[in-house]
Amino acid sequence: MFFPILFVIPVVLIAAFILVAKAVKILREYERAVIFTLGRFQRVKGPGLVMLIPFVQEMVRVDLRIRVIEIPRRNIPRQRLNKS
Repeated sequence: MFFPILFVIPVVLIAAFILVAKAVKILREYERAVIFTLGRFQRVKGPGLVMLIPFVQEMVRVDLRIRVIEIPRRNIPRQRLNKS
């Protein structure tokens, strides 16, 4: 009698945990989230907790920090510059 219940309860708990893990996302203060519902743009969410509808909504993280890259100097011969 209790045999099926012992298998159903853990399965339901694991499924609920997976849904909550997919539904709640945390954004840092320098990140924003672009929310897509069924592939179409819905809105932009700010930092903090973001709630999603699993399997219907998708989130893309956007980093607002500035990235600095070094661009190597070009070697241009001086003779070519003086002729023009």
